Amino acid sequence: MAGLTTGGPNVDVSLLYGINGLARQTPDWFDRGVSLLGAYGLPLACVLLVLWCWRGARRQDETTAAESFAALVWAPLGAAVALLVNVPLREFVARPRPSLQHDGLQVLPGAGGADGLSFVSGHATLTMALAVGVFLANRRLGLVGIGLALAEGLYRVFLGEHYPTDVIGGFALGTAVVLLLAPLAMAALAPLVRVVARSPRAGRLVRARGRVLARPVELERRPAESDLAA
Repeated sequence: MAGLTTGGPNVDVSLLYGINGLARQTPDWFDRGVSLLGAYGLPLACVLLVLWCWRGARRQDETTAAESFAALVWAPLGAAVALLVNVPLREFVARPRPSLQHDGLQVLPGAGGADGLSFVSGHATLTMALAVGVFLANRRLGLVGIGLALAEGLYRVFLGEHYPTDVIGGFALGTAVVLLLAPLAMAALAPLVRVVARSPRAGRLVRARGRVLARPVELERRPAESDLAA
C-alpha cells in the first residue's frame, strides 16, 4: 500500500524540499556536525535524560518514587513495543524514501535505511516514546525530552531521509503506544519496583543512600486497664 503521496505538488513534498534545501546553504562542516548530532548526540541526550530523571527519582518519597521508576522502566519498554509495531506498519504502507522518489535532494551522509522504506520514521518513534515515558515520571524533564525528539525529527527531514509526515507519524505512534499501554504497564511494574526498593542491595537502584523506605509497622499491644489494675 503506497497510499501516501510520493510525488507531485503537495505540502509534504514542499516542506521536504524547503527543510532539506537548507543543507545547500550551510557549510560542509555544519552538515557533518548536524549528521553526527542527529545520529549519536540526540539519542545519547535522551539516554542521559532518563539517567538524570532516575537520579532525581531516587530522592523522592516511597509512593512517588515507585511511580516514577515504573514510568522510567516503561519508557524504553514502550519504545521497544512502538518499534515492533512499526515493523509491519512500514511493510503495509511501503512508502519509499524521498531520495528514491525525488530528484534534487541534498542527501547527507547517514541517510537511507536498509529497507528503503520511509513511513513511519523509526528514530522519531523511538525518541518521542522515550520522551513521553520520561514525561510520565517528570513533567519538566519530559518536556526537555519532547524538545529533543522534535529536534531529531527535524534532523531526519533535513537529512533528506524522511518526509515530514513520516516524522509526524513516528511522533504519533510513539506517543500512542506509551500512553495507551501506560495504565497496564504501571500497574504491573509499580509492585515490582516496590519489591526491588525493599531489597538491601538492589534497593540502591530505587532509593538514595541513607534513605529508608517506609515499612509496615506492627503496633505493640498496650496493656489493658485491667492489667494495670492488677
